Amino acid sequence: MLEVITYPSPLLRQISKPIEKFDEDLHKLLDGMYEVMLQKNGVGISAIQVAKPIRALLICLPNEEGKQVKEDLIEVINPEILEKSGEIFFSEGCLSVPDFYADVKRFQKVKVAYQDRFGNPKEIEAQDYLAVVFQHEIDHLNGVLFIDKLSILKRKKFEKAFKQNKNCKAWV
Repeated sequence: MLEVITYPSPLLRQISKPIEKFDEDLHKLLDGMYEVMLQKNGVGISAIQVAKPIRALLICLPNEEGKQVKEDLIEVINPEILEKSGEIFFSEGCLSVPDFYADVKRFQKVKVAYQDRFGNPKEIEAQDYLAVVFQHEIDHLNGVLFIDKLSILKRKKFEKAFKQNKNCKAWV
């Protein structure tokens, strides 16, 4: 079973390497990441969050009934944001920064090029929630956490609360 690494692990600051082999090992990792993401009630997860510094991430937003189904799973290998526009503030959380939520400014729309688990090229245009999740997870691949996007004051409040009790709730 894969384990989610949490802040302040230095692994989360590592820049992930491109994937060149689309083999059974990659497929097993993606399957394991999916199980962990669901178990932890996440809507996205990047490989670095399970201590694998490769450019892979998963996204599975809940459907209209609030359930996550495998048919809606997006497996993203070697993503690259091609276009971005608009602005949205969204309350974000993170499996690697448990029990903390904060409003983060993101692009409202993104166009992303990526490969699927077999290496086939894909493109997707995402907006609103899906666009936010894409940006959040791609940030992970670049060693960036959502807390890095907070204002200096909010970041200092987070750091203080983290050091005091390591159990921050949504107050930013």
